[in-house]
Amino acid sequence: MHPMLNTAIKAARRAGTIINRASIDLERVQVARKGPKDYVTEVDRAVEEAVIDILRTAYPDHGFLGEESGEHPAPGQAAGGQAEYQWIIDPLDGTTNFIHGFPIYAVSIALAHRGQITQAVIYDPSRNEMFTASRGGGAFLNDRRIRVSGQIRFHDALIGAHVPGSAGGTAAPSKFAGMLSECASVRRIGSTVLDLAYVACGRVDGFCGMHLKPWDMAAGSLLVLEAGGLVSDLEGEQTWMKSGSVIAATPKVFAQMLGHLQS
Repeated sequence: MHPMLNTAIKAARRAGTIINRASIDLERVQVARKGPKDYVTEVDRAVEEAVIDILRTAYPDHGFLGEESGEHPAPGQAAGGQAEYQWIIDPLDGTTNFIHGFPIYAVSIALAHRGQITQAVIYDPSRNEMFTASRGGGAFLNDRRIRVSGQIRFHDALIGAHVPGSAGGTAAPSKFAGMLSECASVRRIGSTVLDLAYVACGRVDGFCGMHLKPWDMAAGSLLVLEAGGLVSDLEGEQTWMKSGSVIAATPKVFAQMLGHLQS
């Protein structure tokens, strides 16, 4: 196992300990609102701080991008420049689920080397499921090699989605509406990082999302690719980390999803 991946796993397990301890007594967890239907807890902040502390101790010359604390430039990094190594962290993806005691949430840690994701960890502490991937080394769930599903027909596919408006917002999910009406069924579980991990291990056949952030997609995109799936933005290009729009799926289903969107 790559030593940087091993360090990320250590950080994810530390994060899981903090989350599981807090989940025992959710009434005591302090919750704040970042925006409409967008929450943050003291647990999110404590987890991100713990993860960065472990990673920075091991790699003091690396940069960091966290959902809660923003960008931490690497030592000597020029203003507006890019760190050679940058850790991208979502401390608790699925915060709304967490504060309701709905056990679908996870920690996501990815390492970008010169802008390319090379290491990925997604940890579901409620199930003790550790998803990992290294570029060129395959994807794993608790040390077992995983692959995307063998589904070849979009009509029979189970698709995960993060769609504007599907959580009760004002924006109608028109971009995906026609496509999603054609698949077998759609799931919105409330954690994009787990959606992508579930594509990688074959629990769902594809995923589509909009208005996402780099920390939502960084680790999961590498998992899908290393598990034999395909990932792109809605035009089939490799800009999902910048655009915030992504589709990911087993190859045959991916082609049909992209065809739906482009038609």
